[in-house]
Amino acid sequence: MSIETMNPATGEVIHVYQEMSDQEINQIIHAAQEAYQIWRKTDFSTRTACMLKMAGLLRDRKKQYAKLIATEMGKPLTQGEAEIEKCALVCEHYAKHAEHYLQPKIIETELRKSFVTYQPMGVILAIMPWNFPFWQVYRFAAPNIMAGNAALLKHAPISTGTALEIENLFREAGFVENLFRALIISDEHSDKIISNPEVTAVTLTGSPRAGKIVGALAAKQLKKSVLELGGSDPYIILKDADLQNAAEACVKSRMSNAGQVCIAAKRIIVEKPVHEKLLSLIKEKMASYKMGNPLEPQTMLGPLARKDIRDKVHEQVTASVAKGAELIMGGNIPAEKGFYYPATLLNNIPRDTPAFQEEIFGPVMAIIPAADEDEAIAIANDTPYGLGAAIFTENIAKGEKLAIEKIEAGTCAVNTAVASDPRLPFGGIKGSGYGRELSAEGIHSFMNAKTINIK
Repeated sequence: MSIETMNPATGEVIHVYQEMSDQEINQIIHAAQEAYQIWRKTDFSTRTACMLKMAGLLRDRKKQYAKLIATEMGKPLTQGEAEIEKCALVCEHYAKHAEHYLQPKIIETELRKSFVTYQPMGVILAIMPWNFPFWQVYRFAAPNIMAGNAALLKHAPISTGTALEIENLFREAGFVENLFRALIISDEHSDKIISNPEVTAVTLTGSPRAGKIVGALAAKQLKKSVLELGGSDPYIILKDADLQNAAEACVKSRMSNAGQVCIAAKRIIVEKPVHEKLLSLIKEKMASYKMGNPLEPQTMLGPLARKDIRDKVHEQVTASVAKGAELIMGGNIPAEKGFYYPATLLNNIPRDTPAFQEEIFGPVMAIIPAADEDEAIAIANDTPYGLGAAIFTENIAKGEKLAIEKIEAGTCAVNTAVASDPRLPFGGIKGSGYGRELSAEGIHSFMNAKTINIK
């Protein structure tokens, strides 16, 4: 069976790859297991040197990789370069902090000595999406490789070229041969890898449907999993908020990567006294996001990654309007070739619409008015998701208290957009999955927290 990559700006096939056979897959897994046995014994200075070299390679080839991202999944060049820079930062973060994060933890008991030591688990499978084809991989790989694990990447088929390039980068940076390998397979074959006894755990970033399947497969094999499953993030705009700041944060968050971001501002919940003013500001800012070729430096809004994704977004918009949502701008499929969709603004979203109930993975902003603060919080939490959320208010103390006590999410920001950061743990609750990536929590996710007692 073959796997095609396609340029979403033109609809033209870029490359055709042959899917790996079961024999090839098993050989790669075994080679990764052998590499792990060598790598786990290396010291942190060796790992750090390789990881810092990786960061340098990423920066040196930032423009090259941004072009690859744009060609395979449509992200504008400036956003692609920012993604590569973030990958270099996460490599540097764990090069600097991994040893500290993994220091044994002494616990006082009646024994002579009791402590927890963190030991690598083995070969970890990562099933990664196309929307941040480099960052999602490095968010997983940097901590786990620094911790002494080995990594297998099952990337989204449309990012196959990226997967192979990342594998080459690990080789060039001086890591043990076969420590990081890309598996060229279709989505349907992931179960064979999860069930392989030499694979010890799995992490997935994807849809709730994929998360349920992968989580169940891992549980059946008694293997640990970490799942990041997207969201429908609410941004609450209270009546005392700085509306210029709120509008700027909402639009920048939602329009980034053509709206194909798990933690984008998908539902804007605004108190009624400032509803019309905020709507006007958002409309004005969204109008500046013109569609264009992602390879042009000035482009801010590229195509969606695949035709079926574009069609699904349009279906959700059309269904929302049919159920009473007000279409302010956009909402049409352009005539030109490629999988483009314009910046789309929906207002007064009823509860029974896809724009309220579902995640829309495209450049679609949904505005929901609320009578007061309590109703705004109730609307924000009225979702099966729980990845990120934001609150905008001039009362910082109140914003912090609401973020801590009232909002159901893995991350909650006050007066700024939700963003992932190597220094902070990242992950969700409810239908957005479980487990954490990044920071100390991320590097501990696939470690054996081994308790040692000495009398």
